[in-house]
Amino acid sequence: MMEIDGSQGEGGGQILRSALALSMCTGQAFKLTRIRAGRAKPGLMRQHLTCVNAAAEISGAQVDGAELNSQSLQFTPGVVRAGSYAFNVASAGSCTLVFQTIWPALMLAAGESRVQLKGGTHNPMAPPFHFLERSYAPLLRRLGAPVQLALQRHGFYPAGGGEFEAVIGGASETLMPFDLNERGGLLEQYADCLAPALPSSIARRELNKLGTMMGWQPEQLRNAGVRQNEGPGNALLGTLVHEHVTEVFTEFGEKGVTAEAVATQLARDMRKYKLSQGALGPHLADQWALPLALAVHLRQQPASYSCTELTPHALSNFEVIQHFLPVSIRTEPLGNAHQVLLTPA
Repeated sequence: MMEIDGSQGEGGGQILRSALALSMCTGQAFKLTRIRAGRAKPGLMRQHLTCVNAAAEISGAQVDGAELNSQSLQFTPGVVRAGSYAFNVASAGSCTLVFQTIWPALMLAAGESRVQLKGGTHNPMAPPFHFLERSYAPLLRRLGAPVQLALQRHGFYPAGGGEFEAVIGGASETLMPFDLNERGGLLEQYADCLAPALPSSIARRELNKLGTMMGWQPEQLRNAGVRQNEGPGNALLGTLVHEHVTEVFTEFGEKGVTAEAVATQLARDMRKYKLSQGALGPHLADQWALPLALAVHLRQQPASYSCTELTPHALSNFEVIQHFLPVSIRTEPLGNAHQVLLTPA
């Protein structure tokens, strides 16, 4: 039984989710203590509990400690089974994080899986659906893991109610690691504003301010069509499409923050990325490590990628990955960016 301290590094839910994913992929049982000790409300919240229950369902795992606010969990996986599944966070908690927990195991299972997920699809502190669709999924396909995503309903905090479907093909025989150190030429750049159940002036002001700061034309500024009963909510997304990678940056509106302030922060994030040599932004750099490490291990071939920033979140994730897989992850400076190198240990 592998023992993991959930307070290590940034001490958040990513430690739990990566441990669950890698446990199912490797068959290695683990005991996680001091769960989310680095957070104001430690222990398992509803979305974390949904991650545990989803992992248990697809792998037939034996679990001890799967209850709200639990700060200790013991997880012994069985055999991961491809099939049709449905998981509901039953709150505005992120269902995209639930999906990322079970995605690696299902992509290594024999056969195709169809997963229906309900909850928050566009949440602060979690990857929005559009990030998974435009940034993450294309890299998984390039890695040799087929996946299709379809958004049926947006879900914002605090109402939730979002829904999407994922179809995942088995990829244990087709995974192949690759280097991603150059983003390539810029092919397209545009913004989407999601603002259901809010005055239309909010979307207009956000897009106008962003367009002015980025020097974009009106056709690059999209007031996305969402149903009024999918809110209230507000997310401003900036998408930068390059030859080898697409990055999606998101800024969420909230009470007391002006539309102009939302657009200004998003513009700053995109400008920072544009000024760096790194291929991947900070969030993609974190989340790309796990599937790439699985491919490096399975094929016994090294791979690398460059990124604009190495967050505490990413460094904690690297530690968990190296607990489960005989893969070495090291980093080194690369101009004004960083390079992450993964090699079979």
